[in-house]
Amino acid sequence: MNAREIIEFLHLTPLPIEGGLFSQSYKAKEKIPKKALPPRYHSDHSFGTAIYYLHQPGTFSAIHRLLTDEVYHFYLGNPIEMLLLFPDGSSQVVILGQEILSGQFVQFVVPAGVWQGSHLLQPNGWALLGTTMAPGYEQDDFQLGNRKELLSQYPEQKYLIDILALDGSQL
Repeated sequence: MNAREIIEFLHLTPLPIEGGLFSQSYKAKEKIPKKALPPRYHSDHSFGTAIYYLHQPGTFSAIHRLLTDEVYHFYLGNPIEMLLLFPDGSSQVVILGQEILSGQFVQFVVPAGVWQGSHLLQPNGWALLGTTMAPGYEQDDFQLGNRKELLSQYPEQKYLIDILALDGSQL
């Protein structure tokens, strides 16, 4: 199995703005009305959503944050390095991969409101991930990080921010 076969089988397409390839594998038909959600939400949301997400050479997940916790699932391929930037100014780097006895994660939760971005540890590899969210993802839940602002708030993570943050010219 290779990345091309996975792309074709799962019908993966480019993920706008963030990067990588994806396909939505699930979206609940039932909705939660905005008035029943916490005030940070601006619209009705489905009960839950799930996607497949593929990293391949030359792709990365640009630093962004969401209004909902996002549960990552590592399925296949090479390890992924994920940067997390917390509202309190702290940061964390985690590795998603199959070597769980060596500290890698096959499942990891990124809390709501935490900046996140990821890339392949092996530039010529590929990785298939999945994410699930409840309530489900809506486009207005997404905020793209700004390189200059992130560098001023998290200078100790300059190396990864430079790799993972867009500067606005790509939009």
